Amino acid sequence: MPAQILDGLAISKVIREEVKAEVERFRSETSVTPHLAVVIVGEDPASKVYVNMKKKAALAAGMISTVHELPENSTQEQVVEIVRQLSHDPNIHGVMVQHPVPEHLDELEILSSVAREKDVDGISRESLGSLVTGDPIFIAATPAGIIELLNRYNIPIQGQHAVVVGRSIILGKPVALYLLNRHATVTICHTRTRDLGEMTRQADILVAAVGKPEMITGDMIKEGAVVIDAGYNKVEGREKDVGDVEFDSAAQKASWITPVPGGVGPMTIAMLLKNTMKAARRLVGEQ
Repeated sequence: MPAQILDGLAISKVIREEVKAEVERFRSETSVTPHLAVVIVGEDPASKVYVNMKKKAALAAGMISTVHELPENSTQEQVVEIVRQLSHDPNIHGVMVQHPVPEHLDELEILSSVAREKDVDGISRESLGSLVTGDPIFIAATPAGIIELLNRYNIPIQGQHAVVVGRSIILGKPVALYLLNRHATVTICHTRTRDLGEMTRQADILVAAVGKPEMITGDMIKEGAVVIDAGYNKVEGREKDVGDVEFDSAAQKASWITPVPGGVGPMTIAMLLKNTMKAARRLVGEQ
């Protein structure tokens, strides 16, 4: 029986409506409008598209959204300074830096200059470290979206063997830590893992986050596994972008699977909005 679809697009719409209702309540009770500030450095076309999507979603939820564009040749000091200014602005509740930044910049240092209480993207050193200690304020938006998707479909995590393929600080490592905090047994793999298929076939929950088009095929998946494809790859000659999982063969083995597009991607923006709303509540004394 083909896998059932984990519809991130549908669930994200529900979450965005929930956030919109919460923004309306919050504004009426506090006269404060949640404000998300985004910093983008350079002219990367994909980054510009993502930033515009985030701004549009924030505005649709009733928030304020400002975009701070810096030129490609900005220095480390210039970028860090604007991030710190935004972090110290009492009228701004969430601050995020669109990544990747130009190669001459130290991205992790820039990300870590966001104040922890405003790090709604959840990928500074402090936010990632708090996942290790189990007391995060904000969890990186994509990992948070993955767990939220599992929750909304009532898919159990506790006691399951989760295999994460990928180890980036933006996705692979934080989702592994989040799954561990939810009492899964977690294995982290990557492109240099020997006999990757032997590892992935052990997974009750398989998260593909390696950035290699269709690297995970059906023969690498255990019958009945839940497959989360967090990849998004452009392939020359293909009309449609693809994930890290070869969908057709994987869907014949999995019990549940996320499509690309329409799976993990829409959840990321929804969780960014949810984190911004949480930041605003915290900064006015609500929990």
